[in-house]
Amino acid sequence: MNRKDDHIHFALNRPVMDNAFDRMRLPYHSLPEMGVSDVHLSTHLFNRTFPTPLFINAMTGGSDQAKTINYRLALLAKHFDLPMATGSLSAMFHNKDLKQTFTVVRETNPHGFMIANLGAHHGLENVKKAIDVLKADAFEYHLNVPQELAMPEGDRSFEGWVDHIANAQKQLKIPLIVKEVGFGMSTQTMQTLTNLGVRYINVGGRGGTNFSVIENQRSATPFNGLNDVGYSTVESLLFAHHVPGPTYLASGGIRSPLDVIKALVLGAKLVGMSHYFLQLVTEQTHEQAVETFTHFLQECKAIMVTMGVRDIGLLAKQPYFLDKTTLWTL
Repeated sequence: MNRKDDHIHFALNRPVMDNAFDRMRLPYHSLPEMGVSDVHLSTHLFNRTFPTPLFINAMTGGSDQAKTINYRLALLAKHFDLPMATGSLSAMFHNKDLKQTFTVVRETNPHGFMIANLGAHHGLENVKKAIDVLKADAFEYHLNVPQELAMPEGDRSFEGWVDHIANAQKQLKIPLIVKEVGFGMSTQTMQTLTNLGVRYINVGGRGGTNFSVIENQRSATPFNGLNDVGYSTVESLLFAHHVPGPTYLASGGIRSPLDVIKALVLGAKLVGMSHYFLQLVTEQTHEQAVETFTHFLQECKAIMVTMGVRDIGLLAKQPYFLDKTTLWTL
């Protein structure tokens, strides 16, 4: 089993756990004076209107199993017009035969919004190749220092990432997103990115798939102290309130429609899920997955009815309540 298949295996078999979203309460109105049919989930971003605020967060690519999963994810993305990010395209630079495990998403969904993905150690030449391969509508650099440090074959030095991000922001003609892979972002990190001109930040917080844990499971000499590094998605979105300017996306520990609505209330413009969609396309047929996700969206609307909110654009204006004894806020 190669590293990409290891990631799929461990991600699918991890338990769904409590996280910081469980310590957040939404407002409730007993007299909402509206119905589910009054709720609008559409959102406008990247000069495009999407029917929902959800996107398929970066997951996989680089193996035969990953190709099948990407095909099924792309089918679902096409059906619901969901933006979709692939896993890191770095594998294709080492083995050209793996290129098709990524191009399958564009072949399956030729008009969909696709996001190419590489680690921030890659320079502009590789970024342009990744964009070209996927015919990408946006590009994202992922940040994953704890994962690299835990990974037996990972990097041990991280100089040059800021320069790569700054260069890409200046040179690319498509939107640049900078995302974390599950360790969250501090105010300092967000401010640095903002100073570089980055307009789209995916906070990618703790609470979902933990890549330090996954890499430590693969290692004969694990760095278990890295398993608890970072900030939750809730904490990261709270930090973002102090760094105005960028558009914030949320991922990391989004398990349910309730988590989606909470992330939008905290200020996210789009909300991404990995584990949910991975489980959906590996355990259900396409038809079943369509039915399940349709219900998911209906539940999002139902929650908004209980809040008396008709449009997701108004969610960020809603009050919310945090258990301050267990979640520090700022």
